[in-house]
Amino acid sequence: MSVFQDWAALAKENKAKYPPGTRIELIQMNDPFSPVEAGTRGTVRHVDDAGQLHMQWDNGRTLALVSGEDSFRKLTEEELAEEQKAQEEQENNENMDEDENGPVMTM
Repeated sequence: MSVFQDWAALAKENKAKYPPGTRIELIQMNDPFSPVEAGTRGTVRHVDDAGQLHMQWDNGRTLALVSGEDSFRKLTEEELAEEQKAQEEQENNENMDEDENGPVMTM
């Protein structure tokens, strides 16, 4: 099998396993210059034809993950539910802050 066939097989596997929107937690990134910090969570934007996972990290970075080089895992259903709950609570708190300041009128 050629390198290109290996990449195509990895890309096909990763596209099925990590569709856009999949939430990932980084365990370790093998980047000697500027790795994303371990424990950072992010969302898969897309998987390229070499099988790399292009990420939108929660800290604002966009560095891709490389299968076989970097260590990462999908978030569990429970973790996804916790994130959703925390996001809803934050949105509710932001809405309460606006209500405390009185009505806002726009033209």
